[in-house]
Amino acid sequence: MAINFYAQDVTLPNIKKNETKEWIKKVAQKYDMKVGDVSYIFCNDEKILEVNNEFLKHDYYTDIITFDYTEGNKIGGDIFISLDTVKSNAEQFQQEYDQEIHRVIIHGILHLCGIDDQSPEQRANMISKENEALELLKEMTQEN
Repeated sequence: MAINFYAQDVTLPNIKKNETKEWIKKVAQKYDMKVGDVSYIFCNDEKILEVNNEFLKHDYYTDIITFDYTEGNKIGGDIFISLDTVKSNAEQFQQEYDQEIHRVIIHGILHLCGIDDQSPEQRANMISKENEALELLKEMTQEN
């Protein structure tokens, strides 16, 4: 089991890695899942557009792309996050950058746990689950 953080053509965001890993594990446990190998690749808009074009045949920017390698109840995957888009989303939604980066980090994990966001109903459910996870992170950081 390993959760790894990589930066490609960007500076790795200032997240508390060990705390974030523990949070990810706790969120996965809520969905009766265990964490296997998960890699976060933080990148810029150009890289995420390239990945979106090459693997998904989508010609647009996005904040996150999750490649799911989950087997049974052990989640695994590669999660690409565009820090450019996270920053612009934080500004657009008037959120702190730190909050938005954690929202996107857990968004990928929720996908690996089987939560979709294709329909408006699913999207509303995803936002609710993201908010629950962010609240858990807040509780965990207050304990320390």
